Amino acid sequence: MSSHAPLGELLQAASRPFHDAVAMPPGVYKDEAFLGRELETIFAQEWMCVGRASALAAPGDYLTCEVANQPIIVLRDQKGELRALSNVCLHRMSTLLEGSGRARSIVCSYHAWTYNLDGTLRGAPFMKETTGFCKEAYKLPQIRCEEWLGWIYVTLNPAAQSVRERFRPVEELVAHYGMESYVECFRESHVWDTNWKVLAENFMESYHLPVCHAATVGPHSRLEEMICPPGSPDFNYHWITKEASLAIGNAHPDNVRLEGHWRKTTALLALYPSHLITLTPGYFWYLSLHPKGPGQVHITFGGGLSLEFMADPKAEDYVRDLKRLLDEVNLEDRGCTEKVYRGLKAEAAKAGHLSYLERPIYDFLQYIAARTGGFEREFQSAAE
Repeated sequence: MSSHAPLGELLQAASRPFHDAVAMPPGVYKDEAFLGRELETIFAQEWMCVGRASALAAPGDYLTCEVANQPIIVLRDQKGELRALSNVCLHRMSTLLEGSGRARSIVCSYHAWTYNLDGTLRGAPFMKETTGFCKEAYKLPQIRCEEWLGWIYVTLNPAAQSVRERFRPVEELVAHYGMESYVECFRESHVWDTNWKVLAENFMESYHLPVCHAATVGPHSRLEEMICPPGSPDFNYHWITKEASLAIGNAHPDNVRLEGHWRKTTALLALYPSHLITLTPGYFWYLSLHPKGPGQVHITFGGGLSLEFMADPKAEDYVRDLKRLLDEVNLEDRGCTEKVYRGLKAEAAKAGHLSYLERPIYDFLQYIAARTGGFEREFQSAAE
């Protein structure tokens, strides 16, 4: 199937007003050609979150990821600076590092070509007699890497606007939480059998909480108090008041930044294309998504605590409780989102109308239409 048919249906859906909005058509989730369009126009162009800077604390700390088929190493170099490098050896093109850890140098497991943490070639066995070989001419390509509010982002696009400028409105929106000081306590990778947009949309809306998460966070979520403002060019968000299922869901007694209702208000942020953050007064958790085909998504999943809870004598208990809760929530979300993908592949599948509580999904739909098909979005000015 050509990507033109799903794209045409997507553009039609994007043109509808919000009061008559419908979900994205099934084709944009299951069509291989449309995914190729997304990789080219979205994932190869945008900033992708790979985790928290606090997880790469010491020189040599590294993690690996893949963006639009480009393997990448993100590390803390010997000078203490964050750096991203191509994770492909310049000899026979093997990938170099796997997973995460700490390394004094980058050693290829194929022929032991060895690189310094800045990407320069340190050594290449049995190459001295090779005519034309010059060690100094070899250096792993640098990938753009920036830190913003404690998050690490990478992009393959040398012309992309800086993360700080792009997400400045987000920074202003959640400044009172002090998100930059939250500490990541765990980070994992998973692969689920669903489309990346299905999972992104699931994270963007809380309409499903009372049903999908009836055994965990659902009973503590007040949908009648949810606020879903119109989105912005680079992100959408909504607020929800929770009677926290964990003590860390509300502000710590030592937290003097948050007052009144903010001490129990959760922000749910969707930073396009696929960095999804639940930010509570005491903890955060996040997903960063990358497609592995129309029907699979690679998930970077992590979470951590605010400084007040990290300083609490019971910090280890809080981390354990948070991890247990989020593992249960993820299990519930996996079941829901994999069912959606199975359903949308059916011949009878048809996108239905969105609830007013799914405003972020409408904004995300228009973002996808803009990036893949040139749809012109409209946004209200601050004065309107």
